[in-house]
Amino acid sequence: MSAKFLLYLGHALSTWGDRMWHFAVSVFLVELYGNSLLLTAVYGLVVAGSVLLLGAIIGDWVDKNSRLKVAQTSLVVQNASVILCGIILMIIFLFKTQLLTLYHGWLLTMCYILVITIANIANLASTATAITIQRDWIVVVAGEDRSKLADMNATIRRIDQLTNILAPMAVGQIMTFGSPMIGCGFISGWNLMSMCVEYLLLWKVYQKTPTLALKCAKVEESELKQLNVKKESDVKPAEGVQLIVEKDVTGFEPQQEKEISCAARIAEPFITFRDGWVAYYNQPVFLAGMGLAFLYMTVLGFDCITTGYAYTQGLSGSVLSLLMGASAVTGIMGTVAFTWLRRKCGLIRTGLISGIAQFACLVLCAISVFMPGSPLDLTVSPFADISARLFESEPLPTIASPEDKPEMVFVTGMPNLLNGSTTPADSDPEMSPEPVPLISVSLLFAGVIAARVGLWSFDLTVTQLLQENVVESERGIINGVQNSMNYLLDLLHFIMVILAPNPEAFGLLVLISVSFVAMGHIMYFRFAQKSLGKQLFVCCTPDPKAVSDSSPPGNTSTV
Repeated sequence: MSAKFLLYLGHALSTWGDRMWHFAVSVFLVELYGNSLLLTAVYGLVVAGSVLLLGAIIGDWVDKNSRLKVAQTSLVVQNASVILCGIILMIIFLFKTQLLTLYHGWLLTMCYILVITIANIANLASTATAITIQRDWIVVVAGEDRSKLADMNATIRRIDQLTNILAPMAVGQIMTFGSPMIGCGFISGWNLMSMCVEYLLLWKVYQKTPTLALKCAKVEESELKQLNVKKESDVKPAEGVQLIVEKDVTGFEPQQEKEISCAARIAEPFITFRDGWVAYYNQPVFLAGMGLAFLYMTVLGFDCITTGYAYTQGLSGSVLSLLMGASAVTGIMGTVAFTWLRRKCGLIRTGLISGIAQFACLVLCAISVFMPGSPLDLTVSPFADISARLFESEPLPTIASPEDKPEMVFVTGMPNLLNGSTTPADSDPEMSPEPVPLISVSLLFAGVIAARVGLWSFDLTVTQLLQENVVESERGIINGVQNSMNYLLDLLHFIMVILAPNPEAFGLLVLISVSFVAMGHIMYFRFAQKSLGKQLFVCCTPDPKAVSDSSPPGNTSTV
């Protein structure tokens, strides 16, 4: 029962609950709003916008408070929010008909707003938990052993990959053979029990690792030494960032805190936001972090967008579930490849190799756009379908109970979401559409699945670079800004899909996605060039102790 094992166990429980909730809340919102994606889209935009605006402030809160307090507070807020959301959703499912008649339906609308707001609070608390545990605690538990840190990062990602597949499958079965209300009750009960166990596990890890209780100058100096972080004389941080360091190091935090709160309490969040982004820009690993963020501007993943496109191309739900399983397997292979490459070639070169491997696989996706079966047709107006729906006279169906479900209506050539078959509007065989060739969609998913190896290896590389090269006193705020950048690019990719929602334009989105991935890896290449210089293309060495290339540019300790 080492601290490392307890950390894994707590992360597994936390991630399992998160994955169940993120999967279920989207389904619940679609179910409640008459099989429309409106509430789900609103929820996605609110979540992305909140992390974008508050990421730096959340990270600053993580830096300014003790590790145990931050971890326990974010854990309780996250799980309590999910439990409350589950209770509200159960009430809505039970009394939806009555709520529709009260105050002309405004009470039901307020319930929807309340659910989205509380779910967003849960996501913000989850962000704080991720920054605390995955970016800070794990570094302290690993100590001075970089190989141990790399192995722990890889294990955390393997847990993420497994729970990302198994948790939605588990809650999906409960909702299918039970009802949405039973699913809400199960998730609420799970989070209540999980919160108690995770709280205990955090306390145990904190007791087994005494250095977690230290957040002072002595710990900072040792970490700067062990991780080869650039000295403050090499890069001058902004004035606001310097204040953060001084508060932690000099021990005058209470006095400065008092001055700030009296002079500029209202402006403090905006100053923190500005200082966080300035500090992020001044980091020696800035280009590496930006390279990772650019990978979020893509439709080449197993999200709702790519899944919806696959349905339009005739792939069934069972086939897609198999493809998602294959994606998880290749993702786990990426974590194994990361640990092996890091030992053989060093950390920065691992990122280069991973980036080249990912981009090479995504070339298949670009080729698929021009293969038989691709619906690419830029002459089709992207707003034709939207305008048709806006001027549709028929109201959206509403669901009063699990038994009162509307009949499925199929459009000519659109796939049946239950079994993947295409059901024509007319039963006349002469009106049946010709089957769509699967060459294009097969190449597309082959490239997406194969690219997961390089993607997760690259993600782990940048994660460890941020862990090793960011000062402890700035670790929270820098990772908060990194999360904001990730969500910003993710938000842009949703906006891109809204502007071109038709399947005929999906090929263009694929080409744009591949371009953004290429730009991200070019940024990382520039970072590696600054860090390694002439050694960039030197052959890999089998001795991990001889390779110390995870230092930032300009560090004299770089081999």
